[in-house]
Amino acid sequence: MIWPGMGDPAKRRKTIKFLGISAGIALGAYFISFGVIGFLSADDPLKQCINNRDIRYKISATFELVVDKQKVEIPANVGISEGCNKSLYTLSNDGVIYVEWDKKYDFEIGHFLWIYKFPLRDMDESKSRMLVNGVESPDFIHAKLQDGYHYKGEFVTKSADTAKEHDFLPPET
Repeated sequence: MIWPGMGDPAKRRKTIKFLGISAGIALGAYFISFGVIGFLSADDPLKQCINNRDIRYKISATFELVVDKQKVEIPANVGISEGCNKSLYTLSNDGVIYVEWDKKYDFEIGHFLWIYKFPLRDMDESKSRMLVNGVESPDFIHAKLQDGYHYKGEFVTKSADTAKEHDFLPPET
């Protein structure tokens, strides 16, 4: 079978030249976009490791996570991997979030949830809420982290079975 543009030797050269130029432009755009993204995220505290930085800004806060009315334990070493410590991390499972960066930055509780890889897309945001020192925050996951504050995230999954609340079965033990 003869492919279109490949039968005549003159057309074949033009077709191959066109495909080569197209591939070169696509590869150039691909590598340039990675360079631009790398340059723009060079000082993004959510994507950088703090291991070799001069840390001047340190705060800590406590965080309690409740999903479908059940407390979820925040594990130790969130944000800590081999050779890279993120700017938001935990050291133990006591719910204390440590925040470090080389200058003051408006960290949010949502930033920690992102590093924790919390499945926020599976949650019903209209039924979920964020409490800051016992008071519901209108900012939800965009509540700013402040030193010594207590945060409590109460989330409801989209697939939460609400029928259990209305039936007359005995409670599960």
